[in-house]
Amino acid sequence: MALKIRLTKVGSVHQPLYRVVVAEARSRRDGAAVENIGTYTPKTKGNPIKLDLARVDYWLSKGALPTATMHAMIKKARRAATATA
Repeated sequence: MALKIRLTKVGSVHQPLYRVVVAEARSRRDGAAVENIGTYTPKTKGNPIKLDLARVDYWLSKGALPTATMHAMIKKARRAATATA
């Protein structure tokens, strides 16, 4: 069971909204997810990424691989979390 940390689209045509999910690598983009660990709203000003970094670390330790896009977003979220702390 190979797991990926990736985005799944839940928004409408001109109102994009994505969930950050852990899902099986072979499942559909909007298919069943193992766990929902955050959201991404690209039209939001400021910080559009909301991630539960503790759960991200947990799934990374279990062998889940982030997609290239999610890898960049996780790095951004970590930088934002350290800047506010």
